Amino acid sequence: MPALLPVAEAQSRLFALAAPVPVEQVSLAHAAGRWAARDISALRTQPAANLSAMDGYAIRFADLPGPWEVIGESAAGRSFSGALGAGQAVRIFTGAAMPAGSDTVLVQEEAARDGDRLRLAGEGPTARGRNVRPRGLDFTEGEVLVRAGERLTPARLALAGIAGHATLPVCRRLRVAIAATGDELVAPGTPLTGAQLPETNRLMLAAQLADLPVEILDLGILPDDRAALETAFRSVSADMLVTSGGASVGDHDLVRPALEAAGGTIDFWRIALRPGKPMMAGRLGGAIVLGLPGNPVSAFVTALLFVRPLAAHLSGTMDPLPSGRMVPLGEALPANGVRADYLRAELRGGRAFASTIQDSSMLRTLARAGCLIVRAPHAPSAQSGEAVEILDLS
Repeated sequence: MPALLPVAEAQSRLFALAAPVPVEQVSLAHAAGRWAARDISALRTQPAANLSAMDGYAIRFADLPGPWEVIGESAAGRSFSGALGAGQAVRIFTGAAMPAGSDTVLVQEEAARDGDRLRLAGEGPTARGRNVRPRGLDFTEGEVLVRAGERLTPARLALAGIAGHATLPVCRRLRVAIAATGDELVAPGTPLTGAQLPETNRLMLAAQLADLPVEILDLGILPDDRAALETAFRSVSADMLVTSGGASVGDHDLVRPALEAAGGTIDFWRIALRPGKPMMAGRLGGAIVLGLPGNPVSAFVTALLFVRPLAAHLSGTMDPLPSGRMVPLGEALPANGVRADYLRAELRGGRAFASTIQDSSMLRTLARAGCLIVRAPHAPSAQSGEAVEILDLS
């Protein structure tokens, strides 16, 4: 038996198996939720001219306290074409270009107008440039706005668009093949006989990847038959192959030998992790293979720690791992063993309460859990109120 591999080392080795997939150029509308494959720089300056930040009057600061003669109007998209001279003002609206010669905006609440005559009716601006958005306030042409590996959030997409981009470089969508193995498994909703069990891991795994740029290839339920598994594996054309079940060492755990018979290789197997110790990782042609345990909670945790981060890594993110945070414990926990423990827990009143039973077959406790409490190998006992790391699940 190989030694148990620490979680962090297994993640590092997994990411080293393959670089991000090739880059494609997609429209802004199709880039949402993906990661920038290269730095995205501004193609223009924003704002491109000095703009008014308020409704009011464009004036020269040197002409205060007035009065002024109003000689025209400037609105967004309809700029005043002339220039201001001494003692002159232009009616201006928010977002409109400042007329040549002006440098300050007198807000309309502090102005009194009678025909073309304008006078000060309040304190007025106290400094040159007040109520003006100067050219380049947001960014200037050539400035890097989004770094490679940053996710293209709605705000970043809007930023790229206003910076002049119609398309963006991203890694192409991943093809992720998912299969479940086991003679006892049937599709949910099928009438059950004997020891049959509804298979839900494929659904759960696909849902865990739903917000990532992936295309799911459902390979269905594969039997506990080495030849059938080998045939199925040989036909896979994907970037990732994820299986659940059959990854341990029992007589019916045939994923590993079938994978090797199909031409695949195993990079590592058996993680110092609970739940999820039997997980294995390797390659099959152009695909990275992750063999997850069949118990649903084990499959969920290994997907959270390995499948989802790998998909994000291959999609170009700079930070693929789930991020934890510290919260106080609601109840004491005993010392931990040799494996990292990921305990299902509920969050109540800002504290984490570990579920009483942590059996890896129990989906109800997973469905009720708001987080996983992370317990390092050999962690000492922890008391109520002590800060522990959690991974949020919602």
